[in-house]
Amino acid sequence: MAQPLARLRMDLEFMPSPVEDRPGLLIRDSFHYSESVLIIPPRLIPCLQCFDGEQTDLDLRAELVRVTGSLDVSSAQQQILEGLERAGFLENETFARMKEAREREFAESPVREATHAGSAYPDDEHEVRTTLDEYLAGGGPVCDGNLIGIAAPHVSPFGGWETYRAAYSALRPEHRHRTFVVLGTSHYGEPEKFGLTRKSFATPYGETRTDEGLLDLLASQPAVKMEDYCHSVEHSIEFQVLFLQHLYGPDIRVLPILCGGFGRSVYEGGLPEDDDGVRRFFGQLGEIAAKEQDRLLWVLGIDMAHIGVRYGDRRPAIANQGAMQEVERRDRLRIDEMNRGDALGFWNLVQQNRDDLKWCGSAPAYTFLKAVPVARGALRGYQQWSIDHQSVVSFAAVAFTKN
Repeated sequence: MAQPLARLRMDLEFMPSPVEDRPGLLIRDSFHYSESVLIIPPRLIPCLQCFDGEQTDLDLRAELVRVTGSLDVSSAQQQILEGLERAGFLENETFARMKEAREREFAESPVREATHAGSAYPDDEHEVRTTLDEYLAGGGPVCDGNLIGIAAPHVSPFGGWETYRAAYSALRPEHRHRTFVVLGTSHYGEPEKFGLTRKSFATPYGETRTDEGLLDLLASQPAVKMEDYCHSVEHSIEFQVLFLQHLYGPDIRVLPILCGGFGRSVYEGGLPEDDDGVRRFFGQLGEIAAKEQDRLLWVLGIDMAHIGVRYGDRRPAIANQGAMQEVERRDRLRIDEMNRGDALGFWNLVQQNRDDLKWCGSAPAYTFLKAVPVARGALRGYQQWSIDHQSVVSFAAVAFTKN
């Protein structure tokens, strides 16, 4: 009896191929267990459904015959099987070895390396300094001494530099000595979990310091994942660290927290804190916020709506045009609730239509609102960016002060 084919990993990233002369479906590993990138030609895409853990190589062969119209499909079948196997895209022993090796490598590393240097920003210190100087030139007004936090984007800096500038121009020189509590979206982490790491963050500027004392207060919480591998690939905190180091030097003191999504609440109703682990984490983080107060400065690395073909919508989207004008109106309603410090009002809007705006910053934003209820925000900038010709991401800059 034929054995079932290994299941295709569902934590992979799938998107239309951006390569003009190679149309099809691009597949890559967002967790970086594998560095391979595959482009499946359009007519072969239906064959991927055979990798569901139940169908066999005979089913794959039959599907290839159907889509190609040829009986001689042995070579194509071998190429698909070997390509997915070598890439580590199947749930089998090859992938298990890759995963174990990468997670062990991260666990043993003394620092969290700059994963996105050389792609999202230059990997040379002089070049990145020149680039960020250009991005931040002529920023908005500095906030008064009452500033307790900011919200900034986590898109690639070249796509959102105007909004990064609006956010980071709020900071003052004396903030250099604060502990920066960076709440980032965990794009890859477990829902209802918070990822922590003791590792310093390395960038072309140098290495940060971790606030070990505050981290110890959170580490034992049941909703916490310590040395969460997701830190190794996540950009939502890395980009904030880069801008903070640009302003204050490499050895800033940081408490990095990745916030997993609150999907259970979004899809099933109720509030995120109905989960006991989430509730306890909010409580502990709130105690830290109340006790430390002026020793902290909060930084939220959040994007907002994700609309268009890249994000699973049937219709393409263009920044600031057509349906994106309604998206802006709804984005601003959520931002208004954040700025009022109304956690419940904010979450009610997120839950509408099961978050059809696909905000990937809702978990860090809600976490901040629950932990720092005295915060009141002021919008400093709003932007929509066409990340490709069919898809848009929105984001904003907010400065938070004490109520």
